[in-house]
Amino acid sequence: MSETTQTLSCGMDPARARALQATLGMEASVEAGDPLPPFFHHVYFWDPVPPARLGRDGHPATGGFVPDLGLPRRMWAAGRLLFHRPLLAGVQAEKTSVVEGVTRKTGRSGPLAFVRLRHDIKQRGGVVLSEWQDLVYREDGVAAERPRARTDETHVEEVTFDSTMLFRYSALTFNGHRIHYDQDYARQVEGYDDLVTHGPLLAQRLMLMGQAQLGRPLAQVDYRATAPLTLPHPATLCWAETDEGGDAWVRAPDGVQCMVAQIR
Repeated sequence: MSETTQTLSCGMDPARARALQATLGMEASVEAGDPLPPFFHHVYFWDPVPPARLGRDGHPATGGFVPDLGLPRRMWAAGRLLFHRPLLAGVQAEKTSVVEGVTRKTGRSGPLAFVRLRHDIKQRGGVVLSEWQDLVYREDGVAAERPRARTDETHVEEVTFDSTMLFRYSALTFNGHRIHYDQDYARQVEGYDDLVTHGPLLAQRLMLMGQAQLGRPLAQVDYRATAPLTLPHPATLCWAETDEGGDAWVRAPDGVQCMVAQIR
């Protein structure tokens, strides 16, 4: 498969980071020149397209940079981040994205397809952050598995997600996926109980908790979404220290594991 590449530039406006801090209930404190908190780059590098080029789910239609694999449901399944040095607010940055691979397989729920994207963010002439993003495609009407979460955590944080937070996070990340704001679509088309909390929003919460627990900037994060967290449920962010850093996970009120991460 020939690689597809996309390059986007951004001025890393501190006001956008402060808006995300406010959305997450943090003090809006980021100023120009400050290191951004981990994963905050997701409110930058927008690639807006007109309505005619959107798919039924509100995302840009496949077939451009992201390939069309003939399956209607698209989800963010997992990711990996390597933090080389701080990404600074207010300093021009460039993100280069490459489609590294496309694979297909048949699982218990039917045909699946996976796309792996790599993103490298440069600032002041050097790569400051490398990220891998795994997308999964599947057919309609497939129920998600619901694995049980660990219960051996040494630290927990209780969090609540609501439709206002989901709306604000969608706006800040320019994420038009309708499962996060269109209740009828989420229920009737994609078969969820209610609006779905963004996978990256769960990952964001885990990274902020992990950095606070470690007391230092993060070096590497590997995370994987394992079950959807729908509204109006709260969630528990869990942490267990390891030799290299910590394990983190999101546990729903019924004990289901929604996301798991290794944070170093």
